[in-house]
Amino acid sequence: MADIINLLPDNIANQIAAGEVIQRPASAVKELLENAVDAGATEIQLIIRDAGKELVQVIDNGSGMSDTDARMCFERHATSKIKSIDDLFQIRTMGFRGEALASIAAVSQVELKSRRTSDELGTFIEIDNSLIRRQEPCQAPVGTSIAMKNLFFNVPARRNFLKSNAAEMRHIVDEFIRVALAFPHLQFSLNSNGQQMFHFEKGSLKQRIVSILGQHYNSKLVTVKESTDYMNIHGFVGKPETAKKTRGDQFFFVNNRFIKSSYLNHAVMNAFAETIPPDSFPLYVLFIDLDPAHVDINVHPTKQEIKFDDERILYAFVQSAIKHALAQFSVTPALDFDLDPGIQQLDALTQPFTEEKKAQSAGTSIYKTFTSANQAHIIDKSNNSNLQHWKELYGPPPARENDFPLPPPPSHSDFPPVSTASVIDERWQEAAHDQKGPVQVHQQYILSQIKSGFILVDQRSAHERILYERYLRALAEKPIATQQSLFPQTLELLPADAIIVHEMLPDLQALGYDLEPFGQHTFVVRGTPADIQTGNEQASIEGLLEQFKHFSHELKHNRRERLVRSMARNNAIPSGKPLSTREMQNIIDELFACSMPNVSPGGRGTFISFKLNDLEKMFDRGF
Repeated sequence: MADIINLLPDNIANQIAAGEVIQRPASAVKELLENAVDAGATEIQLIIRDAGKELVQVIDNGSGMSDTDARMCFERHATSKIKSIDDLFQIRTMGFRGEALASIAAVSQVELKSRRTSDELGTFIEIDNSLIRRQEPCQAPVGTSIAMKNLFFNVPARRNFLKSNAAEMRHIVDEFIRVALAFPHLQFSLNSNGQQMFHFEKGSLKQRIVSILGQHYNSKLVTVKESTDYMNIHGFVGKPETAKKTRGDQFFFVNNRFIKSSYLNHAVMNAFAETIPPDSFPLYVLFIDLDPAHVDINVHPTKQEIKFDDERILYAFVQSAIKHALAQFSVTPALDFDLDPGIQQLDALTQPFTEEKKAQSAGTSIYKTFTSANQAHIIDKSNNSNLQHWKELYGPPPARENDFPLPPPPSHSDFPPVSTASVIDERWQEAAHDQKGPVQVHQQYILSQIKSGFILVDQRSAHERILYERYLRALAEKPIATQQSLFPQTLELLPADAIIVHEMLPDLQALGYDLEPFGQHTFVVRGTPADIQTGNEQASIEGLLEQFKHFSHELKHNRRERLVRSMARNNAIPSGKPLSTREMQNIIDELFACSMPNVSPGGRGTFISFKLNDLEKMFDRGF
């Protein structure tokens, strides 16, 4: 019987390896940018066309390569970083395995130009499907230019799995920003389809953070810096008011390599636990430096997941460093031991305590209670006791604007000596019976009487369901009316957010937003949906973006569904908002006109019904 195990051809093996390393255009961007950093470049340029599907090109002014090295770099596991097994545990460069360029060449058409300072001519290499088509001398500046064209042209099935241009461009921007943050002393630029999206000059880490996230963060960053013999940490965290409802502006770097670590993220969240709401996420850009021998970065193809030899030490160190930074900059709450100046002006402190006042004080029941020997619990049962005012606590609560206008409760002498069911005064029954409209409970729920009993409506969940179905109809049938702003506002967004808005622009216009692009990352807001309060345009759009990113992980929903859910959640009336009787009645009427009134879009219940029969059982009225 013939043998059945064979060695894979190199081109197939490279394509299989590429599936681990090059999953989308952003994967190639990461690898090429890191190679440029390792080459000692001080200026790095990234050029993108068609969200990387047509072209990903990186140009640097680094050390360049000889003609032999230029050819060898495309071979599998060809690297200048490792010569022995011990080198694997002392890695300080970004790349080291020699997989990236071989994988890129296996799934695209590659052109490379490179020249060293010592060479008069550079080298040009053209590769197609892992095969070198051409290699020749050429004129080239010092450094390297590598262009990856027509990604997955030879693997059409893989190309079909790529997302929309906007989605792929967001991934590219994410990878670009991570590398740019890790090396603020280098100059970076990003051009997409002939337009410059980013240009970062060399500078400090804080300058790089502000240039990426926006100038308004300049005064909202807190410095983190701690050093020990085992490890160092430095970077910045945002003040509590910068916390958002979604993850995003959170960056961890270990030895300048971006990593994802839920364990270390938990340490940061614990450090902020007492300063931000539990459902919020703080901003942080933190760098951990430690001996590479304590880190294993060779546990994942993309090297974004790593292992530490002792995670507990890192956890405690990160948490302590952030808490110390927040306390040092007076961000965390602190006890104020200075006496309020207003207290100093009270009569008890400014007026003399005369003998007459002493006698008056000594005659009170409170004085006797605390001065009688072994009688700290003494209670004066006389009618003159001040403790009789505690009885007032058992009376009805004071009337509020939205409460029943109930008369005072009956006195005990009014109770007839009959069954327990008759202890309530008839005046109370009549007042409750006359209250036909809905009532707000704790500014969170709506109580409404129905024929068979009553219902308790969650005002926020109900309004979210109403808006959700209204927005769905707007996209399918008739667009929502737009309320034009008297003074249009300019909205400047982060580049990644601007990409999202560009992608959603037609749907946003159908939902009542009048937005117009105005520059690279800027929009002019000329109008908003009619139910958005005037002057709240910018907050409405920013909140919508946060909600949209919150829903982005739910792959079961398409983009339109995520947008509609985001708008409904963002614009729903919050718990704690007082409502008029008419507003409450409108919510109830519109809720039961919905196709699915019993749950919110997220699956939360919108109301609970109570039947009279169930109430009678609860009060055991079967006597």
